[in-house]
Amino acid sequence: MFTKRFGLEIEFTGITRQKAAETAVGFLGGSIDATGDYYDARKITAPDGRIWKIMYDGSIHCQKKEGRRTISADNRYSVELVSPILLYREDIGQVQALARRLRKAGGFANKSCGIHIHLDGANHTPRSIRNFVNIIYAHNDLLYKSLQIAPERMRYCKKMDAYLVERMNKEKPKTLGQIEEIWYEKYLGNRNSHYNSSRYYFLNLHSFFHGNHTVELRGFNSTLHAGKIRAYIVLALALNHQALTQKSASYRKVQEENEKFAMRVWLNRIGFIGDEFKSCREHLYQHLDGNAAWRYGSKENVRSHISARNTENGGQNI
Repeated sequence: MFTKRFGLEIEFTGITRQKAAETAVGFLGGSIDATGDYYDARKITAPDGRIWKIMYDGSIHCQKKEGRRTISADNRYSVELVSPILLYREDIGQVQALARRLRKAGGFANKSCGIHIHLDGANHTPRSIRNFVNIIYAHNDLLYKSLQIAPERMRYCKKMDAYLVERMNKEKPKTLGQIEEIWYEKYLGNRNSHYNSSRYYFLNLHSFFHGNHTVELRGFNSTLHAGKIRAYIVLALALNHQALTQKSASYRKVQEENEKFAMRVWLNRIGFIGDEFKSCREHLYQHLDGNAAWRYGSKENVRSHISARNTENGGQNI
């Protein structure tokens, strides 16, 4: 799953775009060029020729630190870091180190900020796109609680639409053109518009059909915590891999009587196995209820559950 290309957008505040650009070039090397466009972007051309961007985003509530207080700031403090095309094994260390530098320089994320991960759409087919829609819908509730998506950001990353999922699974579209028609069914306006309202979902296919041919995942609260950023990237790549490789995916909601156990089973199934991803798993378990090791919460609860089931079956041991 780590052979697929991706791009990263990290929104934050706390420092100005100019300071963020200077911090980035101090770490990456290379040079800064100001574009002078609406987004007041700074292009950082690294020594390897790749371009990173620091730009304005109108959805960010700008703040800065004044002593121990956090106060409102002007729009120079609206910062979005846009990466070039990345590969996990080759680039994750650089991404994490850059996040640490920006955090040390005074950058921080608040509830208005998000992280968006763009996944290369080159290998996606009608089957894999349907899989992706179903996977996200089936895990809507688990993902939103795990990732603690702030109410302030829900308008920009809504849960997967039940109507869309129903239509997709009823029609079973065989071509990307048919999927596109279903995707835009409820939305008026120009499909070619960058800000078409169909884009504001956890899974955004507007960028796939009328953007840079990427599948975008928008459901991550922003952070400059390097470990959390890594966990989000691994999750995005794992979801992408599951969609690409499974023959089919169910849209039925996951049973969540023990949220941590349900998440653990799912993460193991999609590739979060071994010590390498221990910290990633912990970040994704953190806000869930239950016990990751035992489906029914503990050994004692397991015994109680078995005893109850035996009673229901007339005392016959099962």
